[in-house]
Amino acid sequence: MSAPELRRAVFLDRDGVLNRVVMRDGKAASPRAVDELQIEPEAPATLRSLKAAGYLLFVVTNQPDVRRGLMSAEALDALHARLAELLPVDEIAACLHDNADGCACRKPKPGLVLDLAERHRVDLRQSWLIGDQDRDIACGKAAGCKTVLLERDYNSGMGANPDQVVETLSQSLAHILHGP
Repeated sequence: MSAPELRRAVFLDRDGVLNRVVMRDGKAASPRAVDELQIEPEAPATLRSLKAAGYLLFVVTNQPDVRRGLMSAEALDALHARLAELLPVDEIAACLHDNADGCACRKPKPGLVLDLAERHRVDLRQSWLIGDQDRDIACGKAAGCKTVLLERDYNSGMGANPDQVVETLSQSLAHILHGP
């Protein structure tokens, strides 16, 4: 019996990609409760198109507010349950650590992506990571994925050298489904 074929995936950052960021003290931040979750208008149709093309869809997100005591793990679980109800994602993986913890799962380190790829038999060379920050792009590159950066007012720039830069999530489809 032969081993199952490796599959393609799209790894998606959560905040600023799938849902809108929440502005706190003039800075882009993560929603901390279900009532703050606002799905980006293009996300459902874009993810359905990726699913129809055969991609697995994984959310990979840094959520240090739990570690920092700014939200509970239960609130995060409820928020992710709601996200999974609204979007056709296969799994949501969150790093709850803070920078000082030095974990392998906090982006820009690729631990979340590598773990998902191993468990779901993903060919990272045929996969993509979409994010709105340099750390997302660095994570995707470290894992061996192609990358798409969504331009946002709060981007830290393009120091991580993404493969593609687009304004909207739906614009990533042209690159992922049809090549550059």
